[in-house]
This record gives sequence, C-alpha cells and structure tokens, in this order.
Amino acid sequence: MSHILHHAHSVHIPGFLPFALITVVVEMLWRLPVIEKGYNFLSAGSTLVIALGHTLTDALTALILAPVFALVWHFAPWHFSMHDWRVWVIGFFVVEFAYYWYHRFSHEVRWLWANHAVHHTPEEMNLLSAIRLGWTNLISAGWLVYLPVMWLGFDPRMVIILLALDLRFQFFLHTEARINLGPLEWILNTPAHHRIHHASNAPYIDKNYGGALIIFDRMFGTFAAERKDEPLRYGLDHPLDTNNPIGLVFGEWRRLLSDLRRAPNWYAAARIALGRP
Repeated sequence: MSHILHHAHSVHIPGFLPFALITVVVEMLWRLPVIEKGYNFLSAGSTLVIALGHTLTDALTALILAPVFALVWHFAPWHFSMHDWRVWVIGFFVVEFAYYWYHRFSHEVRWLWANHAVHHTPEEMNLLSAIRLGWTNLISAGWLVYLPVMWLGFDPRMVIILLALDLRFQFFLHTEARINLGPLEWILNTPAHHRIHHASNAPYIDKNYGGALIIFDRMFGTFAAERKDEPLRYGLDHPLDTNNPIGLVFGEWRRLLSDLRRAPNWYAAARIALGRP
C-alpha cells in the first residue's frame, strides 16, 4: 500500500516542470499581441488557485484510495510483472482504454460531470487551463473505472505511472497553437483534437475523449474534427459567470444539489444524478 501511495506522488519526468513553465510563458507572449486572443490574467490566477487546491485534495484522495487499489489487485486471479516491457505496452493500451471511458462518463453522467466541469470553465484555450482540475475526484467516483484494470492483474503502481504520464502529455494539448502532426493525427490526441473537446458549440460537445490516443474516439463514434463553418467557442454551454475559484470548483455541484432537492422522490433524484448533464 505504501509503495502505491509513493508512486502516486513521485512520478517524475526530469525537466518537465521547467519546460512546462517555459511553454506557458512563450504561449502568453505569443497570445498577448493578438487582439482576438489576448491573455486573461484574472482567469489564469483563478486557475493557479484551483490547481493548488487540486494538488492538496488529490493527495488526500491518493491516501484513501491506495488501500482500495491494493486490495483489488491482491484478489486478482494473476499478477503481471512490472519488469516485463511487454506488460507496459499492453498496459498502456488498457489504461488508455479505461481513461477514455472515465473521461466519457465524466461528460455523460451528471454526478461525475459536477467534478469535471471545472476543467471546462476556461473561456480561452491555453496551457494553464490544463491544470484547472476538480477537487472532488473521490466523491465523484470516476476512479471506479480503473478497478477492473487492476483486477485484470496490472500492478496499481503501473496504472498510476501510466496515468501520470498520460496527464503530462495532455498538458501540451491545451493550446490554440496550430500544430499539425500529419499522419499521427489519426492515432494520437493532438491540440487540434483537444480544442474540439473543449468547445461548447453543439456539433463539438462530448467529442474527442482520448488521453494520449484518439483511436478509441474513432472506434466508438465520438471523434469530431473542426468545421470551417463553426468557429470554436470555449467554456461551459451554461457559464458560471464567475472567476472565483470556489464558485468555479463547486458551481456544478451547487446546480446538481439544487436539482436534487427539488426531486419528488429518490428514483427521480437518482435519474438526475446518474443522467446526462
């Protein structure tokens, strides 16, 4: 259990943080002179506060979930070795598949969306928006999606490392810089694909859920490309109209709980909580 918790907080890529900071500054300098883009420093400040809160709540979540993950893996019918490179290759695709469904459920189930919505509140697409993440991962219970991966025999430490690397890759997808990877656009998630995911226009909502890969979106019919007749509009379809970090983090929870209080019975409440946002 302690090893799992250790890996949850010690996944380290040499040079990642300074490189990420440099790209944030470069992007800011690139956006500032462009009138139609600019840079929303008030929103950026809110993002940094939210990111700090996420770091603290994520540590608490890891502390609570570590024994759960360890227990599930303990009862797995077999255990794959972390020292076999083939296990890592297979594990990458399995974890990516699980992430696709975690992300999709986070959009299609209102209870999960209440936590995930904060990530979609920025009304401009920039690298800092990648770290605007919810504080209620434990309560929203999206982590349940990963339990079958561990029950299949993949070491929880491997799952956590692969997820951490996936999220670091996704940091660089949150930009309006026109970066085209050619044929790799068919396989990898790219800034172009992820801009679609963050758009709130009707044709783009609930599209492009992939983490590092876009292949599962193509397989399951959730892929969309940008249309020339539909410029991207970022933010929530029903904005929270605030830059207050607390309001952004708990805004969708407040809306959900308000609807639950008005529900006439438990069945109706369950349909609201587990239905689409």
